[in-house]
Amino acid sequence: EAQFVESGGGSVQAGGSLLLSCVGSGFIFDDYNIGWFRQAPGKEREGVACIRSRNEGTYYADSAKGRFTISSDTAKNTVYLQMNSLKPEDTAVYYCAARSRAFFYCGGSPGDYYGMDFRGKGTLVTVSA
Repeated sequence: EAQFVESGGGSVQAGGSLLLSCVGSGFIFDDYNIGWFRQAPGKEREGVACIRSRNEGTYYADSAKGRFTISSDTAKNTVYLQMNSLKPEDTAVYYCAARSRAFFYCGGSPGDYYGMDFRGKGTLVTVSA
């Protein structure tokens, strides 16, 4: 069964940093493009960033540009989201999700969370002012 397990969330003050990890299993990592999404309290789920398989490229939503970095380690089946200069509005549950590279390019958009093939259960990030 394909699955993701996210970790690395926690509480941090504004201006701080966190490194989120997403470990995948049960699928061929190189066949999928992977995205990070988040859902803040009372808000819609939104895409944050995505990365094409084999590290062929990345895309960032405006909210993440210049502050967040997505990367992957295919040997570990892991995708990371390094988050710097965190703001209170970054408070959310962060999810990773994957879709076959045949159907999701990851460029121009971080992807549609509900259109992804499988997703993790999320990790909570809380940023205090």
